[in-house]
Amino acid sequence: MIKIGILGDIGSGKSFVAKEFGCPVFNADREVTKIYKTDKSCYVKLNKKLSKYIKSYPVKKKELGRAILENKNNLKKIVKTVHPIVRKRMNNFLKKNYKSKMVVLDIPLLIENKMYDKNVVLIFIEAKKSHINKKLKERSNYNIFLINSFRKLQTSIKTKKKLSHYVIKNNFKLLSIKKNVTFTKKKILYDRNCT
Repeated sequence: MIKIGILGDIGSGKSFVAKEFGCPVFNADREVTKIYKTDKSCYVKLNKKLSKYIKSYPVKKKELGRAILENKNNLKKIVKTVHPIVRKRMNNFLKKNYKSKMVVLDIPLLIENKMYDKNVVLIFIEAKKSHINKKLKERSNYNIFLINSFRKLQTSIKTKKKLSHYVIKNNFKLLSIKKNVTFTKKKILYDRNCT
């Protein structure tokens, strides 16, 4: 099984590109949303650490956002609580899809939380800053302060690009993304077979 890790800036289109690979995708953001809605033990832990903000189950993203905006250290507390559950779900995903030729890991803190090993093929999604900002502003929950708090948690874009084995340019045009993904997939399979 070839494991692909998708890296890039917030809003660079990582999830969109991940889907274009046409294989099972582990989307950490989606998992986190599910955890907030269905994992009672996660709520209990968050309520203990952030009782001023997290008051009811299921956990509301609005309350989490307020906690982060009022104190940036709260973001670290949230990540520390949620991350082990995400890791467990990722491992279950890998077990479930072990017969797949290729899987994609769409995890924003893949590098930071050491959720990859030397066997994971890292792909950096490169997009123009102006395109990224435009896409972010289109999001219903757009908040530049929250976005910047998340960015501070992440490894620099320069480092992520340096760590990556491949780069896919995203101009947010479907046809060219499909072309870039197809080309990169072929290259990965070719490089794998050559080693």
